[in-house]
Amino acid sequence: MIFDDISQALQKGRRKEVETLVQQAIDEKLPAKEILDNGLLAAMDIIGVKFKNNEIYVPDVLVAARAMNAGAALLKPLLVADGVKSIGKVVIGTVLGDLHDIGKNLVKMMMEGKGFEVIDLGVNIPADQFVQAAIDNNAEIIACSALLTTTMGEMANVVNVAVEKGVRDKVTIMIGGAPVNESFKNSIGADIYTADAASAAEEAAKVVLN
Repeated sequence: MIFDDISQALQKGRRKEVETLVQQAIDEKLPAKEILDNGLLAAMDIIGVKFKNNEIYVPDVLVAARAMNAGAALLKPLLVADGVKSIGKVVIGTVLGDLHDIGKNLVKMMMEGKGFEVIDLGVNIPADQFVQAAIDNNAEIIACSALLTTTMGEMANVVNVAVEKGVRDKVTIMIGGAPVNESFKNSIGADIYTADAASAAEEAAKVVLN
């Protein structure tokens, strides 16, 4: 089945092969949503599990994600034409004072792999920008990353700004990064902490699908 071929090629990070197979599936008039779900996203689920179990590593995920994005780019106009919506919207970024982005980028890829539309603000992002972006984009989730103990406190500011702007009950705030843990999440009043990118995507999916 061509979906399996797409999945296998994506797991190996073969971008050109993924593009060729996705185009072939489109030419065969297979529904774009099925190509996405059963080919690209199915493969990213497997990547997520393997990454979580330390069977593959960051470079493998980055290569696979590039292959996925190449395949998804071919499907996008068809999905839009079919009126296929993302499962939800996530605003993601690294907090103010922190310029690390590998962790953030991995979470973004895993979330896109679950079918989210991800609004990536980048790095060094002030709290009010996170919240305003969530309001402007009608996003269900704000995901904040920090890799320095000195910038973790900024995550509390994101929670506080969400309260000030009256949207705290409308948005789920997720946090992650090396120095962050469950007790820190509880201390600042955030909603979800996960230790790795694959878990973050799984928890985010639960938020919008429940």
